Amino acid sequence: MTQDQSNRRTGFFFGIVAYLVWGVLPLYFKLLTMVPPIEIVANRIIWSLIFLALLVTLWRRWGAIRAAFSSGRILLILFTTAALIATNWLVYVWAVVNGHVLETSLGYYLNPLFNVLLGVVLLKERLSRAQVGAVLLAASGVAVLAWGAASGLWISLSLAFSFGLYGFIRKVAPVDALEGLSVETALLAPASLFYLLWAHQGPVGLAAFGAPTTFLLVLGGAVTAFPLLLFNAAAKRLPYSTLGFLQYIAPSLQFLLAVLAFGEPFTPVHAICFGAIWAALAIFAFEGLRLGRAHAKAAAPEILEPCP
Repeated sequence: MTQDQSNRRTGFFFGIVAYLVWGVLPLYFKLLTMVPPIEIVANRIIWSLIFLALLVTLWRRWGAIRAAFSSGRILLILFTTAALIATNWLVYVWAVVNGHVLETSLGYYLNPLFNVLLGVVLLKERLSRAQVGAVLLAASGVAVLAWGAASGLWISLSLAFSFGLYGFIRKVAPVDALEGLSVETALLAPASLFYLLWAHQGPVGLAAFGAPTTFLLVLGGAVTAFPLLLFNAAAKRLPYSTLGFLQYIAPSLQFLLAVLAFGEPFTPVHAICFGAIWAALAIFAFEGLRLGRAHAKAAAPEILEPCP
């Protein structure tokens, strides 16, 4: 197995695990409906920073963190990605807490299409005819769902744009996953801490929600950082168009949770979209496997016939 093939397999595994975690994340936020969304996000940032600081210490990466802070270019890039991910978190948490999980599902269905567009247009990644057909089929399904869920479309578009652009910038940024996420949360932490202290009138008030809720908020650090680290690591190892289609795992799980667990209405529009997207996924996966085998065959050394 070549180094490139090994990297792709590792990236594929990281991507699947990240999206599985994100797919069931609404269950976690539904336990925090008594906490205002902006406070949930502020706590996510603070506790993520503490969790990441422990990882940086364990893996001895403080030198890379200092190097990132000393580079104005890298700091500007990470300030941009920090603003994008904070926007994504706030919109997502607000939507889940207020019963709009279907809209979040639509947003993350749109997101892979946005990623494919970025990969093809900006990174010059090429798609086969079958993959182009899969993209068009998925786009038609999402368009049907967008038409049938217009009232919450701002949620979906905000999530697709913010996370799609975040992932693209992080893919091309010259910084590793752990260091980049650590700097992002460090940039967001002062404003988050200031808001929490202001909202609760000082440090003592931060424990106002009681032990169980406080524990869940603290757990949010690991819940936030773990899949993002995996996602950023996957983005470094996979073509962005492939990563884009892996992202259908999370919205599919969110869609099922919205309908089966949270009782949000399932309409014929949703059925059409769901069918189109999974058909596109099947086409894309089959075509990716075919192209992978063809690439491996072409790269194999030629077997010479023995001389007579």
